[in-house]
Amino acid sequence: QVQLVESGGGSVQDGGSLRLSCVASEDISHYCMGWFRQAPGKDREGIAAYNVDWGSTTHADSVKGRFTVSEDNAKNTLYLQMNSLRPDDTAMYYCAAVRVQTWVSTCLLENVYNYWGQGTQVTVSS
Repeated sequence: QVQLVESGGGSVQDGGSLRLSCVASEDISHYCMGWFRQAPGKDREGIAAYNVDWGSTTHADSVKGRFTVSEDNAKNTLYLQMNSLRPDDTAMYYCAAVRVQTWVSTCLLENVYNYWGQGTQVTVSS
Protein backbone atom coordinates (compact mmCIF):
# COMPACT_ATOMS: atom_id res chain seq x y z
CA GLN A 1 0.00 0.00 0.00
CA VAL A 2 1.63 3.23 -1.17
CA GLN A 3 1.02 6.31 0.92
CA LEU A 4 1.14 9.67 -0.89
CA VAL A 5 1.45 12.99 0.90
CA GLU A 6 1.06 16.26 -0.99
CA SER A 7 2.28 19.63 0.18
CA GLY A 8 3.01 23.07 -1.19
CA GLY A 9 -0.46 24.41 -1.80
CA GLY A 10 -1.53 27.85 -0.70
CA SER A 11 -2.96 31.17 -1.76
CA VAL A 12 -1.30 33.31 -4.41
CA GLN A 13 -2.12 36.24 -6.63
CA ASP A 14 -2.92 35.97 -10.32
CA GLY A 15 0.39 35.38 -12.15
CA GLY A 16 2.11 33.86 -9.14
CA SER A 17 3.90 30.54 -8.75
CA LEU A 18 3.76 27.52 -6.47
CA ARG A 19 5.54 24.17 -6.36
CA LEU A 20 3.62 21.15 -5.18
CA SER A 21 5.37 18.08 -3.81
CA CYS A 22 4.11 14.52 -3.46
CA VAL A 23 6.16 12.19 -1.30
CA ALA A 24 5.58 8.46 -1.74
CA SER A 25 6.14 5.95 1.03
CA GLU A 26 8.13 3.63 -1.20
CA ASP A 27 10.30 3.49 -4.31
CA ILE A 28 8.33 4.90 -7.26
CA SER A 29 10.33 3.14 -9.95
CA HIS A 30 8.02 1.24 -12.33
CA TYR A 31 5.19 3.63 -11.48
CA CYS A 32 3.10 6.11 -13.34
CA MET A 33 2.56 9.20 -11.23
CA GLY A 34 -0.01 11.86 -11.92
CA TRP A 35 -1.31 15.22 -10.79
CA PHE A 36 -5.03 15.83 -10.82
CA ARG A 37 -7.19 18.73 -9.70
CA GLN A 38 -10.82 19.22 -8.83
CA ALA A 39 -12.54 22.57 -8.59
CA PRO A 40 -15.87 22.94 -6.76
CA GLY A 41 -18.71 21.61 -8.89
CA LYS A 42 -16.39 20.20 -11.54
CA ASP A 43 -15.04 16.76 -12.40
CA ARG A 44 -11.52 15.78 -11.43
CA GLU A 45 -9.10 16.65 -14.23
CA GLY A 46 -5.76 15.01 -15.04
CA ILE A 47 -3.23 17.77 -15.62
CA ALA A 48 0.20 16.15 -15.63
CA ALA A 49 1.72 12.69 -15.57
CA TYR A 50 5.13 11.11 -15.33
CA ASN A 51 6.24 7.62 -16.35
CA VAL A 52 9.10 7.10 -13.92
CA ASP A 53 10.79 4.21 -15.73
CA TRP A 54 10.83 5.91 -19.11
CA GLY A 55 11.28 9.46 -17.84
CA SER A 56 8.44 10.64 -20.05
CA THR A 57 5.97 13.37 -19.17
CA THR A 58 2.74 14.76 -20.47
CA HIS A 59 0.64 17.80 -19.60
CA ALA A 60 -2.96 18.68 -20.28
CA ASP A 61 -3.60 21.50 -22.73
CA SER A 62 -5.07 23.59 -19.91
CA VAL A 63 -1.69 23.81 -18.16
CA LYS A 64 0.81 23.22 -20.97
CA GLY A 65 3.54 25.85 -20.98
CA ARG A 66 2.72 26.97 -17.43
CA PHE A 67 3.02 23.80 -15.31
CA THR A 68 5.87 21.29 -15.32
CA VAL A 69 5.92 17.85 -13.72
CA SER A 70 9.19 16.36 -12.52
CA GLU A 71 10.41 13.78 -10.08
CA ASP A 72 13.30 12.94 -7.82
CA ASN A 73 13.51 9.16 -7.66
CA ALA A 74 16.06 9.24 -4.85
CA LYS A 75 13.53 11.08 -2.69
CA ASN A 76 10.46 9.19 -3.98
CA THR A 77 9.00 12.59 -4.74
CA LEU A 78 6.92 13.98 -7.57
CA TYR A 79 6.76 17.73 -8.14
CA LEU A 80 4.48 20.11 -9.99
CA GLN A 81 5.95 23.53 -10.72
CA MET A 82 3.09 25.91 -11.41
CA ASN A 83 3.84 29.27 -12.99
CA SER A 84 1.60 32.03 -14.36
CA LEU A 85 -1.21 30.87 -12.12
CA ARG A 86 -4.72 32.08 -12.93
CA PRO A 87 -7.92 32.22 -10.87
CA ASP A 88 -9.31 29.26 -12.87
CA ASP A 89 -6.43 27.13 -11.54
CA THR A 90 -8.08 27.29 -8.11
CA ALA A 91 -8.78 23.72 -7.05
CA MET A 92 -7.82 20.88 -4.76
CA TYR A 93 -4.74 19.21 -6.24
CA TYR A 94 -4.15 15.49 -5.86
CA CYS A 95 -1.23 13.21 -6.48
CA ALA A 96 -1.84 9.66 -7.70
CA ALA A 97 0.27 6.56 -8.32
CA VAL A 98 -0.05 3.19 -10.00
CA ARG A 99 2.53 0.49 -10.59
CA VAL A 100 2.14 -0.09 -14.31
CA GLN A 101 4.05 0.05 -17.57
CA THR A 102 2.02 2.05 -20.04
CA TRP A 103 2.11 5.05 -22.32
CA VAL A 104 2.42 8.26 -20.38
CA SER A 105 -0.70 9.61 -22.11
CA THR A 106 -2.65 6.82 -20.40
CA CYS A 107 -1.30 8.07 -17.09
CA LEU A 108 -3.50 11.17 -17.41
CA LEU A 109 -6.60 9.01 -16.98
CA GLU A 110 -8.10 8.97 -13.52
CA ASN A 111 -9.27 5.35 -13.68
CA VAL A 112 -5.70 4.07 -14.13
CA TYR A 113 -4.77 4.93 -10.57
CA ASN A 114 -5.23 2.98 -7.37
CA TYR A 115 -3.32 5.18 -4.91
CA TRP A 116 -4.27 8.78 -4.11
CA GLY A 117 -3.06 11.44 -1.75
CA GLN A 118 -5.28 13.54 0.46
CA GLY A 119 -4.94 16.67 -1.66
CA THR A 120 -3.56 20.17 -1.20
CA GLN A 121 -5.58 23.32 -1.85
CA VAL A 122 -4.44 25.93 -4.36
CA THR A 123 -6.26 29.26 -4.43
CA VAL A 124 -5.44 31.96 -6.97
CA SER A 125 -6.96 35.39 -6.48
CA SER A 126 -7.33 38.13 -9.07
